[in-house]
Order: sequence, then C-alpha cells, then structure tokens
Amino acid sequence: MNRERLRITLSGAVQGVGFRPFVHGLAGSLGLGGFVRNRGGWLEIEAEGDRPERLADALREAAPPGAVVEQLTSTPLVALGEHDFRIAPSVVEPAPTPPRILADRACCADCRRDLFDPASRFYRYPFTNCSHCGPRYSIQVAVPYDRAATTMAAFAMCAACRAEYDDPASRRFHAQPIACPDCGPSLSFSRPGEPAVLRRADALAAAATVVRSGGILALKGLGGYQLLVDARNAGAVDELRRRKSRPSKPFAIMVRNLDEARRYCQVSGADAELLESPAGPIVLLGRSGTGLPETLAPGLGTLGVLLPTTPLHHLLLDAFGGPVVCTSGNRAGEPIATDEAEARERLAGIADAWLDHDRPIRRALDDSVARIIDGGPQVLRAGRGYAPVTLPFRPLPAVLAGGGHLKNTIAVAAPGRIVVSQHIGDLDDGLCVAAMHRAASDLTALLGVAPEVAAVDLHPDHAGSTDPPDPRLPRRPVQHHLAHALAVMLDHDLHGPLLAVVWDGSGLGTDGALWGGEFLRIERRAGVRWSRVGHLRPFRLPGGDAAARDPERALAGLLWQVPALRDLVAPALRPLLERGINTPATTSAGRLFDAVAALAGFRGPQRYEGEAAMRLEHAAATRPDAPAYPLPVTGGVADWSDLLAAAVEDSRRGGPAAWIGARFHAALAGAIVQQAQASGLDTVILTGGCFQNRLLTERAIAGLRAAGFRPVIPRQLPPNDGSIAAGQALAVAEGVLT
Repeated sequence: MNRERLRITLSGAVQGVGFRPFVHGLAGSLGLGGFVRNRGGWLEIEAEGDRPERLADALREAAPPGAVVEQLTSTPLVALGEHDFRIAPSVVEPAPTPPRILADRACCADCRRDLFDPASRFYRYPFTNCSHCGPRYSIQVAVPYDRAATTMAAFAMCAACRAEYDDPASRRFHAQPIACPDCGPSLSFSRPGEPAVLRRADALAAAATVVRSGGILALKGLGGYQLLVDARNAGAVDELRRRKSRPSKPFAIMVRNLDEARRYCQVSGADAELLESPAGPIVLLGRSGTGLPETLAPGLGTLGVLLPTTPLHHLLLDAFGGPVVCTSGNRAGEPIATDEAEARERLAGIADAWLDHDRPIRRALDDSVARIIDGGPQVLRAGRGYAPVTLPFRPLPAVLAGGGHLKNTIAVAAPGRIVVSQHIGDLDDGLCVAAMHRAASDLTALLGVAPEVAAVDLHPDHAGSTDPPDPRLPRRPVQHHLAHALAVMLDHDLHGPLLAVVWDGSGLGTDGALWGGEFLRIERRAGVRWSRVGHLRPFRLPGGDAAARDPERALAGLLWQVPALRDLVAPALRPLLERGINTPATTSAGRLFDAVAALAGFRGPQRYEGEAAMRLEHAAATRPDAPAYPLPVTGGVADWSDLLAAAVEDSRRGGPAAWIGARFHAALAGAIVQQAQASGLDTVILTGGCFQNRLLTERAIAGLRAAGFRPVIPRQLPPNDGSIAAGQALAVAEGVLT
C-alpha cells in the first residue's frame, strides 16, 4: 500500500462542537493514522495512510452538529509511518483569522434522558452536558476552547469523568465542561437574612417550594441570574412587576415541553423547531387558551415562550410542575447580574430566595428572543444561544463599533469576519455603559484583535458616541439608518444597488434633523455609496424626547402640520408649536405610529418603548379586510396628511381601534410598494424598529412580492438597534464614499 500524509486545516466554528472526536472517528473508519488538534482558532489534522484525501473529501461533505466550516485547505507531507490516530494537545498561538467563538447550546435530548434516568451517574445532576450541548461562550476565557481556558478549569475531573472524556466511543469525548456530582459544580439555596444554606437536592426542592408558594426566586442560570415566579399566579406576576419596576412590559414564560406550550399558545411546526433548537431562544407565539393571567403581556396577542435550556431548568420545572415567568435578573434598565455578591446587592428587595451554583459565569448573557416570520426564523435579541453572531467579511482596517444608544451591542471587524456581541441593553444606565466597555474589551481580547478605529453613531449625545467602547481610538461617525441597512446587507451578503426602507423611532440625519421614516438607495462596490431618495413628510415633536414617551405629543405635532386640523391640538401643547420651542422636526415612522395609536384610543405615557404601537398592531390584526388610508408617495415623500384627516374622522365617528389600526398598516405597506416602483430597483430591504411589527412586515412583503420585487428582512441580526453595530463596522471597514 502506498502511504501518503496530508495536512488538513479547517477554520470556522470548529472548536467546542465535538469536531475533534468527529474527526477521530472518521479517520479510524478510513484506516488512517495521524492526529487532530486545536491550533490557535482553527483545527489542524495530519492524516496518513492510503489516500488520506478521502478524509478531506468527507469533511467537505459532513460536519458535526453546530459546526461551520468556512475554509478547508490540504497540503501534502512526507509520510512518517503513523498507523494510530489520536487527539493531540492543543497549540496556543495567534491565528491568521480570529477564531469563531461558539454560542452556548441548550441541553440535548441525550442529556435530558440521562438527567431523569436513575441508572445514569448523571441522574438529576443540574450541570450535565456533552460535546453536543452545554456552556460555551458563557464560560470561555481564552482560545483555543479547552477546559483550561474556561471557568471549569477550577473543577478537576474525577476518574469516571476523565474516562469518558478520553473515550472516543463516548459522546462526552473531549466535552470540555464535563462534570458529575462527584467533581463538578453544585447548587446552594438561601434566603435573605437566614444563615442556613441548603445544598444539592435539598436546594432544588426548597427553590420549587418558593415558586409554588407565590414567591420570587433568583436563579443563577447559564449567563446570569433570572427571576422566576409561578406564571399562573396573577398575584405573583403583579408583585414581580412592582418589585422589578416593570409595570407592563411583556414577561416571557418557561414551559416544561411542547405540549405545555400548546396549552397556552399557537405553535406551528416551525415554531416547535425553533423552540427545540440548540439556541433555545424565547419564541414569540400567538396566545390561545386560558389559564394564564392577561398581565403577562397586557394588551398584546403574543407571548414569549421558551423551553428549559439547562439541566437545572429541567429539574426545577419538573419539581414545580408548571410554567414559570422567566425574566432577566435585574432592575428595569440595568444589566443582568452574574455573580452571587452582585445578585445579593442588586436584587435585594426583589428576590425572596436565591438558587445559586459555584460555576463562574465569564460574561453576562440574556435569553435570546426570536420568531418565525415569512417562513423562517428571525432573531430579535441575540443573547444566550446566538451570541456572538459571526458574519463572514474581509474588512480593513480592524474596527470596533459602539452600536446604538438603545438595545446596544458592540461589533468587531477583523480579518475574515464581523463579530457582533451579545445584547447589552439601553445605555441610559451607567451600569449598562460599563457593561458595554467590558464587552468591548472582552470580545477584542477573545478574538485577539487590536482595533485601529472606532465606529460610532452620528448623534453626538448618544452614550456610544460620548463614551465609546474604547476612547483611545479615532472615531468615525456613521449615520444611524445607513447602519441599519448595511447590517441587513451584511446579514445576506448583498451588494446592491437596492432600496432600503428604514423605519424606526429616530436617528440623527446628515442634515441635522431627526430621521426615522427613510427610503435609501445603497450600493456596496469598492466602498459604500448611498443617498436618501425619500422619507415620510416631516412634522414637529413638541417637547422633543418627551414625545417618544407620550403619543399625544406626537399626534399634536402631526395635527399642527395640517392647518385644517390645528384646532384639535391639545391646549397645553399649542404654545410650544406656535413659538417653535423645543419642537424638532422629524420624519419618524415610530412617532407616526404613536400618533395614530393615540387617535385609536391608546393615550397616556408609554411605559416601555413601542407600547402604543404594539397595542395598535394587536388590534389591527383582527381586521385584515380594512381598506388602506390614503398615503401617496410623490417625489419620494410619503405625505400622511390625508391619512391623518381620514383617521381623525374615523376616530370622531367612534371607529374601533382595530379599524383605524388596520387601515393605517395597509397604508404604510402600500407606500412602501409605491416607493419601490419609483426606485427602479429589484431588491427592497425592510429594517428598523418598526419592522419588529409582524403585521406591517408581512403586509409589506406580500405587497412587494405581488408587485414583482424581492423583499429582504434581517435574519441573524435584529431589525431593531441591536444590529446598528454591525452596520457601523461594515461602513467604516469598507469606506462610505457618498
């Protein structure tokens, strides 16, 4: 037999997904000798025997679950006479391309079986995992992804775990977080002011009792603390809202299984697949049935639902026996707490008890949020299970992007990819700003990247601009709506030219005005070329930022622009508009939504971002037959004046919110098609916070397709400001030419 030797290198998501055991088994089946090992951020294989290129061919065709092979190269070597194949020790060295960091993975079906199998040595162990599931990004300290480079380094494997770790036939072969009751992390339970601490099974039983009795439990999860209460107990839900200072923003619930999810919500096949995916996100589902208090999501027709994501969650819900509210362990506006001391301080007065464990959390990760729309999944918040989001790209120079002021993420552009961090939060709070700085330092260090320039929002007063993730770097401002559109182009590898419909609350425009209802023409070829080809008709916002919280202020600004309707402006707001005091002009689609919501009866201050618009959408979804209000687009300007007059008339006649809302949504979708027809472009992007609205998005998609256009929506990145950082990084890396 002619013996040959081949070096094979693979880059991408090739560490932490059981790739070395996969290669080991494949090489053995082909009768090859040699080794596989992690080297820097990639995988290196040397295979020897009869036609070792068979291994390279097989790896091009198949990979373990969760793996992504971005590049595979082969180099002939001199045969050494090796007949056995082994997993060699990792080599720590810089990689030519930054490593692809893996997201955490929800507990797999095999580990769930072990969890409830009395014959398994992992029976009822809250931290069991294997090469297919368990913690990754939340515990990773450095690369390559080996146990010594995780927070599990402090837990020495017992003989039984070491045997499975070294056994190619075990699914825990080289599972870095492997642990068991004899050698791994353990649970503890305590109450405020009580010295007694319960351990292990007693801790779990006590925690279930707290929830069963209507109390609030702080649970240390995979990426930080969560607050849990009985989802069927309206009093417990109300008390959690009071203590957390979250009066009406929707809560998500965790259910034991799909059958329980179907008891409360409509679950399609695609929904079920997303719920059971390794990412294990909160999935937005249509509500149905009874048995849960309306106050979980007041005034809305959807409910966020997730399945247990870790063995600990499976055990707790099994002990409790029903659904629980599962929300971030923080006060409103703050980042999630991650360690015991921090949780005791920041959750004091909220939690009645703590269920802790002693596995350190390297970085905070909220639960991800996703939904099925237009036949596929769309991420609305990237956290546990999705973050960090890695998108192939070849930028120069290396860029650190600070993201938006709301729903902040940061992004790093480096050779071969743009990497977007986990959701950090709104930068109104100093703790969130500090979390943004930590995330930037952490992600650049993990990727081994030294950024040369910072990308920031054009608005000079946003925290990401005034207090950027690395103040030492020169700053390059990027217009907010351009960043939104470029993020979608990166998401789908689009180069244009195309039309981007970017509708949201507001972002500073290049003319100094507040934009928010934009039509942009964009092309990426040897740089980014863009122009603003249209927008909503401008109107005034009495009180400036206060209008984002009060729909009646937005309505007053619109009414003032139509002389025949000025008499309807609230007397208290007239002086501001008459004198032009603190009444900035805007084209904001978000504020247009607020104004129409006010006409439909949704008045009073908004208690969370988008509340009025979300309630209007829920009402409108019940009247798909309603005809559109007039909303002509002339010369790129969508003039809402006739729409407003018609909505005012419907409101005067006592028209229901569903009728007004449905006509309004139909008008917006029609305006998008009008502008697409005027643009002469085939592809139309729909993005910005307004396109979190399912009804608007689906109506616009249907209208565009019927008219022969190709609509594109964000998938891996959110339509909201969680995508801004990715677009900023791309803009600075490629260079904005116009």
